[in-house]
Amino acid sequence: QVQLDESGGGLVQTGDSLRLSCVASGRTFSAYVMGWFRQAPGKEREFVASISWGGGTIYADSVKGRFTISRDNAKNTVYLQMNGLKPEDTAVYYCASRQGSLAAGRSRYDYWGQGTQVTVSS
Repeated sequence: QVQLDESGGGLVQTGDSLRLSCVASGRTFSAYVMGWFRQAPGKEREFVASISWGGGTIYADSVKGRFTISRDNAKNTVYLQMNGLKPEDTAVYYCASRQGSLAAGRSRYDYWGQGTQVTVSS
């Protein structure tokens, strides 16, 4: 079992920045691929970014150039630095983990956090 605990969400204005954190506990953090997803009201949960144990990354087109995913294996923590926030980034952001290779499909992730709300006002 892996437990994931997100933090760092909040209410910001267009153009502002936020950094989300996700602390993992349970099994060996460094062995897991970590991902961020988000879900806006009335929409399906969508992929945002993912990072491998070695630091390889993939991003959704909608966040490329604005968001950066990173991880600190010594702290069992994955981060999502979000710059240039837009109202359409408003959603609950979820941290997730899986074993294996980088992946964007939500069904490929085994463990999920409870989410943290990000609201971007115009």
